[in-house]
Amino acid sequence: MTGETTPLDVPELQRRLAAFAAARDWQPFHTPKNLVAALSVEASELVEIFQWLTPEESARVMSDPDTAHRVRDEVADVLAYLLQLCEILGVDPLAALAAKIERNEKRFPAERPGAEAE
Repeated sequence: MTGETTPLDVPELQRRLAAFAAARDWQPFHTPKNLVAALSVEASELVEIFQWLTPEESARVMSDPDTAHRVRDEVADVLAYLLQLCEILGVDPLAALAAKIERNEKRFPAERPGAEAE
C-alpha cells in the first residue's frame, strides 16, 4: 500500500463482498436475519475494545498500533455486514444516511441545542 487513497465506491465494495461470498457458496447463509445478527456481533466486538476505558483513554485509542489495528478491523467487519444487508434489502446506505441527517436537522435545529424531540 502506497498511502494513496482512492475514493470509496459503495456499489463496488458491495460487488466485491457478494463475489467473495459467492466464491465460497455462502449466499444461502446471507439472509437478512443472519446478516443483522452478524452485524450485532461485530458491533459488540467493537464495543468490547472500548468497554472499560475512561473517556480520555478512549479518545487516545488509535495511538496504540495494536489497538488501532483491532478498531479498524472491527469497523471493517461492521461496515461489511451492513453493506451486505443493504445490498440484499435494496437499501442505498448513503441515501438512507443523507435522509436521516436531513430529518435530524429538522428535528433538532441548531438554534435549539439540547431541545427535546417533539
